[in-house]
This record gives sequence, C-alpha cells and structure tokens, in this order.
Amino acid sequence: MIITALFSSIVIGIGSFAWGYFQAGNDAPSRWVLAFGIFWLIALWQKWRWVSTLGVLLAIPLSIIGLWLDLAVGWMFSGMVFTLFAWDLTEFQLKMRRLPLREDVKGMTRRHLLRIGLLTLCGFLLALALGWFRA
Repeated sequence: MIITALFSSIVIGIGSFAWGYFQAGNDAPSRWVLAFGIFWLIALWQKWRWVSTLGVLLAIPLSIIGLWLDLAVGWMFSGMVFTLFAWDLTEFQLKMRRLPLREDVKGMTRRHLLRIGLLTLCGFLLALALGWFRA
C-alpha cells in the first residue's frame, strides 16, 4: 500500500513540474525534471533513500523559479506537494522498519496515509481558494 502511494506521488509530483515547465515552452527544464524522475524511480527500486531528500531540495527551487517565471501555480503547487508527500512516505518507511515486529504496522501505515492525505486535501483546497480569489 505504501509503495503504491510512494510511486504515485513521485510520478505525479515530477509529472506536474515537467508539465508546468513544458506548457510554458521550457523544454530543457522539463526534460531534466523527467530524467530526475526516472532516476528517482530507479533509486526507489534500489532502495537509495537519500534521493527523496534530494528530490525535495530540487523541488523547492523548481517551484520558486516556476512561480517567478509566472508558470501555472497549480502545477508548481502540485509538484511541490506530491514531492513532499513522497519524501514523507520514504521517511515513514524508514521509521516503520525500525519498529519491533509486535507493532501494528498496517494500522500505523493506514493512519499515516489518512493524515497526510487529509493534509494534502486541505492544502489543495487552500490553493484552489487562493487561485479563485486571485482570478
């Protein structure tokens, strides 16, 4: 369950950045973002957990530069949120591996995904409201 959410969040986050830059005619940055996304998915398969931190550190300037270049706010916001979501899930996986076997891992995972999902939904609703207010 957590692997599916992690894989989906990486694909959606990277795809949002790539599409946002591509829509504005910035082909080179969107190709680099897609290349990093493929690297991140390979790193997920290889269990290189440090790549998620690198992903967040790259997503922050991508969002800021995208907003500065007046790219679509929705794509930049979505890319940042889902990149943070992927980083959080990677860190949560590490935490779950350190727990003793007697803990309720499935229940903790379900509750964590529910909490982070609700937080993401609230963030999207806030962004939607701000976008509507701005228009």
